[in-house]
Amino acid sequence: MLKGRSLIEPENFNLEEMDGLFSLAEKIEADERYLRESCRGRLLATLFFEPSTRTRLSFEAAMLRLGGSCLGFAEPGSSSAAKGESLADTVRMAAGYADVIVMRSPKEGAALLASRYSQVPVINAGDGGHHHPTQTLTDLLTIRRLRGNLKNFTIGFCGDLKFGRTVHSLTKALARCEKINMVFISPQELSVPEYIIRQLQRQDIQFTETRSLEEVMPGLDVLYMTRVQRERFFNEEDYIRLKDTFILNTEKMALGKKELVVLHPLPRVNEIAVEVDADPRAAYFKQAKYGMYVRMALLSSILGVN
Repeated sequence: MLKGRSLIEPENFNLEEMDGLFSLAEKIEADERYLRESCRGRLLATLFFEPSTRTRLSFEAAMLRLGGSCLGFAEPGSSSAAKGESLADTVRMAAGYADVIVMRSPKEGAALLASRYSQVPVINAGDGGHHHPTQTLTDLLTIRRLRGNLKNFTIGFCGDLKFGRTVHSLTKALARCEKINMVFISPQELSVPEYIIRQLQRQDIQFTETRSLEEVMPGLDVLYMTRVQRERFFNEEDYIRLKDTFILNTEKMALGKKELVVLHPLPRVNEIAVEVDADPRAAYFKQAKYGMYVRMALLSSILGVN
């Protein structure tokens, strides 16, 4: 069903297709030998024009666990982009070597452009403040595994909602699910973009905006924390002024439901106190591992080997 397809934004896959990916990821989680060696002889190209730890490593781990191989670069300075090579030429070259390309770029729309020049599927691993669809798959799988389904819950998004591509992607995906209520918690300067608000209004999705985490904490089923992204700011002063606006600690956790699920796409800086890690409701490291399983499911599906 997904063989040969690119993934640029969450809406590229319908709900049935995503459900199939999640079911496949759950099979892999239950038996890590499942699909082992299925991608032997296949090659993944990782083109990362922006720093990454979890996304790049989880894609590489996924491909290696499937029996395939990886090549690529982890920063633009180690590629011919530093010499002025165009994105189109870089992608054409990589497509000649690999069976699938995973790309991250600081520029919105770069993945879509790459897919137009590539002869092999392109997976968007983040394009500026726009989309991060495989993180969205990770987030949805985590919620499904820990809550049992993807409907009828209230999720709070806290932190940098203006530049946070993980938030933008996840809100668009959840807008297609049943009975989802969204709460946006941020300083005014980092509030969710107007285009997201307009889309939620068109789809009649329930949402509220607030400046107080403590005020809404008791009503949340899922809390999605994000860091204030230093690399997205135009000046250091604004970053320093806003970076400590919301910090999740044990006092705030005490206000939450006993079945609350706390997520974070990582990396964290100081927006979640280390003491929270011991709370059984803190699921962000489980979330990171689910990311490997869902990327194994995605790669095997796109390559048509499952």
